[in-house]
Amino acid sequence: MLRRLLFLVSAAALIGGCNEDNSTAPRDLTPPAAPRGVYSVTGDHTVWLHWYGNTEGDVAGYHIYQGECASGPSCPYTLIGSTTGSTFEVDNLQNGVTRYYAVAAYDAAGNESDLSYEDVHDTPRPEGWDQLISNYLDQPAVSGWDFSSFTLRPNTDAATDMYFGYDGSVYMMFVPDLSTDIQDAGWASTLDAIDIAPTQGWSPTGAVELIVGHCYVVWTRDDHYAKFRVTQITPPGPSTPARVQFDWAYQVDPGNVELRNRPVRPKGPRAPAWPGA
Repeated sequence: MLRRLLFLVSAAALIGGCNEDNSTAPRDLTPPAAPRGVYSVTGDHTVWLHWYGNTEGDVAGYHIYQGECASGPSCPYTLIGSTTGSTFEVDNLQNGVTRYYAVAAYDAAGNESDLSYEDVHDTPRPEGWDQLISNYLDQPAVSGWDFSSFTLRPNTDAATDMYFGYDGSVYMMFVPDLSTDIQDAGWASTLDAIDIAPTQGWSPTGAVELIVGHCYVVWTRDDHYAKFRVTQITPPGPSTPARVQFDWAYQVDPGNVELRNRPVRPKGPRAPAWPGA
């Protein structure tokens, strides 16, 4: 009887052992490295985030976080989405409101990295495309542009931020007063190629020569930054004035985060440009 009991106990132990997981592989508890090179591109009600993809072989994707200020105990970030790529579009944003962003990588075991270390913040702003204005010497009523209301205005209107002129030899853009500045930021492949207002280079005459493919920055009298890129210049015809076509963007947040470098500019006399502006 004792021998039978010992046999039954041994058999039960053997059967139980066959069902056990005898794997000795350690569980993966190592998170990926924090993503690097995070930067943003500003859009209209939209921000595009970009970063370098992680090099770890088990990275499964990325979590995107957003906050109202730089992350910390008093300002936690909120998870707003995930992606398996290295870009992410944040849309349905309010223009003129600055938000902060960070990215974390996660692996197949569910481990999540630290947040990216770059200080990435962005302020969406309105933009427009293929806007036409005419030579103020021929059609003054539609020669000026008001960035704040996205409206054509006469060159003499108090709300005009810039206006176009052609004297038969040079195509020019002018700003109407000493409290508004303009400069040529150089050739740019797209409007978004220029995202920071330079600290130097403002026109001493309040005028710039227009060149197709160049991007220009305007600093308005009420401390807003704007930019435009010339896409086409049409010479005058027998019955039509010269026109310039441009894409534009205007930051509704005064002294904004995008284009935020504020130059020190004198308010003294400005050399006259050719139309007496």
